[in-house]
Amino acid sequence: MSSLDFIFNPGQIAVIGASRSPQKIGYAVLDNIINSGFAGSIFPINPREEEIAGLKTYCSILDVKAPVDLAVICVPAKHATVVAEECGRAGGKGLIVISAGFKETGKEGLKLERELISICNRYGMRMLGPNCVGLMDTHSPLNASFAEGFPNRGNISFISQSGAMLVSILDWSFEMGMGFSRFISTGNKADLSEIDLIQSCADDPQTSVILCYAEDITDGERFVEVCSEASKKKPIIILKSGTSSAGAQAASSHTGALAGSNRAYDAAFRQSGVLRAESMNDLFDMARAFSTQPLPENSRTAIVTNAGGPAIVATDAVEKYGLKMARFTRETIDRLRENLPGEANIYNPVDILGDAGDDRYRFALETVLEDENVDNTLVLLCPAAVTEPEKTARTIVELNKKHNQKPVMAVYMGGKSLTAGRSHLTANSIPTFTFPEPSVNSLRGMVHYNEYLKEPALSESEPVKLDGIDQNAVRKTLDAVFADRRVVLLGHEASDVMSAYGIQVSKTYLATSEEEAAKIGAELGFPVALKISSPRIAHKTDVGGVAIGLHSDKEVRRAYGKIMENVHYYLPDAPIYGIEVQDMVDEGVEVIVGMSRDVQFGPLVVFGLGGIYVNLLEDVSFRLASGITTREEVKKMIAETKAFTLLKGYRGKKPADIEALSDTILRTARLVSDFREITEMDINPVRVHYQGATALDVKITVEEVNEKE
Repeated sequence: MSSLDFIFNPGQIAVIGASRSPQKIGYAVLDNIINSGFAGSIFPINPREEEIAGLKTYCSILDVKAPVDLAVICVPAKHATVVAEECGRAGGKGLIVISAGFKETGKEGLKLERELISICNRYGMRMLGPNCVGLMDTHSPLNASFAEGFPNRGNISFISQSGAMLVSILDWSFEMGMGFSRFISTGNKADLSEIDLIQSCADDPQTSVILCYAEDITDGERFVEVCSEASKKKPIIILKSGTSSAGAQAASSHTGALAGSNRAYDAAFRQSGVLRAESMNDLFDMARAFSTQPLPENSRTAIVTNAGGPAIVATDAVEKYGLKMARFTRETIDRLRENLPGEANIYNPVDILGDAGDDRYRFALETVLEDENVDNTLVLLCPAAVTEPEKTARTIVELNKKHNQKPVMAVYMGGKSLTAGRSHLTANSIPTFTFPEPSVNSLRGMVHYNEYLKEPALSESEPVKLDGIDQNAVRKTLDAVFADRRVVLLGHEASDVMSAYGIQVSKTYLATSEEEAAKIGAELGFPVALKISSPRIAHKTDVGGVAIGLHSDKEVRRAYGKIMENVHYYLPDAPIYGIEVQDMVDEGVEVIVGMSRDVQFGPLVVFGLGGIYVNLLEDVSFRLASGITTREEVKKMIAETKAFTLLKGYRGKKPADIEALSDTILRTARLVSDFREITEMDINPVRVHYQGATALDVKITVEEVNEKE
């Protein structure tokens, strides 16, 4: 994508629909541009006026007879396409379409929006909106919006899909003293989306932190690609609203039921280094921390407090959010013991007692900041008669500047009596909180981001080379399924697909009679298992469609008849292709490997504890298939689950073959990436032995793909 300087730092701006009336959007936009201190040329466009706000007014942008980088369109939607066409003819580079009345209003509005996109494509223009508030850049400076007010200058960029959210945060920021580099309203995202804007903000020298409020992301693969690169430059924090797993209710597989859009967003954010905020408070708490403090080297946290209760709450939060309490050096402990009252706690958290004044805070804070085992520090202060909150605030600021490689956060637990101290901390770039948990959560975000920066980029990692893959065999199987007008593979077909990608699978053959089943059982070698073969039956045990541990042809014949009887009783209309005969395999840990194809982000791979309780326990981890290319990433995925404890060897049992399991996950990710036709997949269970891993039951759902898509 080309640079968006012509939008954020244009040389000339035309306001199409500029107005004299303070009640009109065209008035507010023009007034904001003028009052923001914009230094370029401004051309109001209004055929009924000769002059507005002391500026010459033009009937059309074509009458300006000068290059115009950016046009802000404030006319009604029905006229927007006409003026957009004129902008293109005039050589315009960018549009901000403030006007509403497009796809958000229905079919006719969608038609107008598509015309706008077509015009922009024809003339090579980029467009923000339509149906947006506009944008603000405090460093250009430029306020091309109809918002009330202009942000304080700072280093945070905020991108919002909701215009109401943007103007509300702008108003709130004045009270909180927060500064911003950019405020951007995306509106309908007909052209420029949060992906383009994140990319632009990552390249903006005035931006240190990128915030985003998003309701949907329409190009998931590009999002991951762009954010993976942008996150290496600057932290990206996103509040994603409107997530729902409702769509998973109709899923036919365990994986489909476990997945849903929220899981996919989590996986996409994780893979691309994006930090996910859980609330608006969370979003801006982390923004303040990132924009004012250095990144901690690691997660070792020290706490200095004048009260025991808040310190316990903070300590609990440190453990909850996966950080570590710092263990002081012997020198630090000796210094604290020698200089603090005998009743004080000299170990972490350092409790300097309720009668602590500024001098005691100064000594304790400087001592722990000098400790090589401390990566970051929380300073907790509760009001008491002898507390010096404002003086202590000055000390915190001073020591934070002195020890500027370690982040410091303040928790001033109180109200009126702490106002002056809290204001001084905020004005001097110390993130300040009323309660401990948000401060620790912000530290968690900083620690996780620093860990991401230390990881090699996916593009830099050497992907595993997988041999023994036969794509033609899979294509042949899928073509046969589509020719049979089915969307579910039969067991033996799924087994063939697994084998074609080098995944060890229990040998499976289709029998259409008792005699054939008994013959196959004898050839495989007893014991064997029988499973009903029907595209309509996803969970075979629920209808009595499975028999295991059959040791003779007599048992096989008897089980064959019983399975048929059960299925005809429970599902008399289900099409039956026969019964699959499968060899029995060695014992091992049973896990699930599966995939559900997300509409935004593509194949989402799941791993976890398998068997019939997988949905109940939900001991699972997720990754986008595109992120599963190295054994290191697969092993991280496995280690996130409780199943890992069993695989390592539990209560004296030998460890299972994690390497073989990793190979199965890698090959599954490759399979679902190679074949877009596969929409859902369950390998449940995969039995991981002491040596090797075997897929026992495989379900694959498919859908024909139009190659033009």
